[in-house]
Amino acid sequence: MSSLPWLQHLIIVPVLLPLVAGALLIPINQKRHALKFGVGLASGVLLWVVAVALLLMADGGHWPGGIGVYLASNWVAPFGIALMVDRLAALMLVLTATIALAVLLFSAQRWDRVGVSFHSLFQFLLMGLNGAFLTNDLFNLFVFFEVMLAASYGLVLHGYNLRRIQAGMQYIAVNLVASLLFLIGVSLIYAATGTLNIADLSTRVAGLGAQDAWLLQVGAAVLALAFLTKGAMWPLGFWLPTTYASASAPVGAMLVLMTKVGVYAVLRVWLAVFGDQAGDLGGFGFAALTVGGMATLVFGAIGMLASQDGGRMAGYGAIISSGTLLAVIGHSGSAVLASGLYYLLGSTLAMAAFMLLIELTERIRPPGAALIAITMEAFAIEDKPEDPVGVGMPGTLAFLGLSFAACALVIAGMPPLSGFVAKFSLFHAMLAASSADAGGVPGTTWLLIALMVVGGLAAIIALMRLGVRTFWASGVVTPPRLQVSEAAPVAALVIACVLLTVQAEPLFDYLGRTVEGLLHGGGYAERVLGEPAVQRVSGAEAVR
Repeated sequence: MSSLPWLQHLIIVPVLLPLVAGALLIPINQKRHALKFGVGLASGVLLWVVAVALLLMADGGHWPGGIGVYLASNWVAPFGIALMVDRLAALMLVLTATIALAVLLFSAQRWDRVGVSFHSLFQFLLMGLNGAFLTNDLFNLFVFFEVMLAASYGLVLHGYNLRRIQAGMQYIAVNLVASLLFLIGVSLIYAATGTLNIADLSTRVAGLGAQDAWLLQVGAAVLALAFLTKGAMWPLGFWLPTTYASASAPVGAMLVLMTKVGVYAVLRVWLAVFGDQAGDLGGFGFAALTVGGMATLVFGAIGMLASQDGGRMAGYGAIISSGTLLAVIGHSGSAVLASGLYYLLGSTLAMAAFMLLIELTERIRPPGAALIAITMEAFAIEDKPEDPVGVGMPGTLAFLGLSFAACALVIAGMPPLSGFVAKFSLFHAMLAASSADAGGVPGTTWLLIALMVVGGLAAIIALMRLGVRTFWASGVVTPPRLQVSEAAPVAALVIACVLLTVQAEPLFDYLGRTVEGLLHGGGYAERVLGEPAVQRVSGAEAVR
């Protein structure tokens, strides 16, 4: 009999639940849409409940140091697989479950019926995402990345047409190369240190000899290329705008979240391995993150201004978001982490809502535009479903317009929503950290702030142009007919962005505690490596 408290098993539920749900959905006939949707929705709701429970446990003193450890197969770290949940991992689980629920509801009327196995692939995608946030081992991080990517390959091609197939093949090829780099980097790190457990790595880095330290840096650089390819750093993220523009709306919303997994992986691994406890290797790679992030920000801003299509604008918007995060983390390190995480939350929610909103606003186009679109697709393989009949919701155009404006304000970082709060707090944190130095504020800080302002201006100009063309320049239009299940997810994500603004103070308090836990690498390593195996007792001893 195991003496492990049952609440401890919640740590593995975000991985096991979508795995089981996805497997159960495979044999169900494709015509039974309601049953498939019901199973997927039940899994999504349970995942959200479990994610919130883990967040409350991590922040409520349930575990020492706010870190829960689950030893798979009851093998102690670093020899076995250790799953770890702290405040950051729990926050990402809640973000994933929230966006996943919105996407599932949105896809219920159309996109889950276009091709086969949508719901199974979606559950396996959630399994890979949740596993990537929970794992504490580089090789298992690779495994969960591959599960996530394998599911995304099918989803990117879902509802296929010629354009989607071309973009999907490019997406698959790029990510296969990134996976190869991932394996090479992991192999070099293991050769240098003899371990792939992230907590164990953090304790060994400072004691490495010169040759092993050099090999570790090479391996970490190769690994960073894999992470940054998935995180859309320029020029590694060249594939992203085309993929966003070609994917269906629900898949595009999930791609927004997948882009942040690369940023999360960089943050998790670099803070643990190359933090203050790393000795001479402390801070390795952060300067490259700063330069690469600023280049990515410039590339995304130019791309947004040059784009006319909403999907491509969303892709470049995601690139701006990733570039901003990577640049500020590389430049100011721990000083901006709380503000950076707040920015990550707001930008991800807003971009996911924007991806769903694009499809709804496209129904505003006048008949002539629709005829041109049909003519352009005349010789392509097109399996896009007909628009749902829907209902004439009161104030449809007002709802679409206000939702579009809210998303645009958050994405561009304009007041009064969370995007502005995030950027203002980032500016304050960078200037405060730089002013603490005797030399004053360096030119790099001013350059980064200027680029962030320019990126926001480029975004608002591009999005205003798209909004004017969609809502005002089309002439007299008939309000589109929407399903409640299509409008509700967009509204929920927009409301979440508003709540981030209204509840900014308690959220920043939580993020402050999150950062405090991340920066105490010794306590983190002690918790993971010191977690004991569960002692099994016989039935007679249990009775006594």
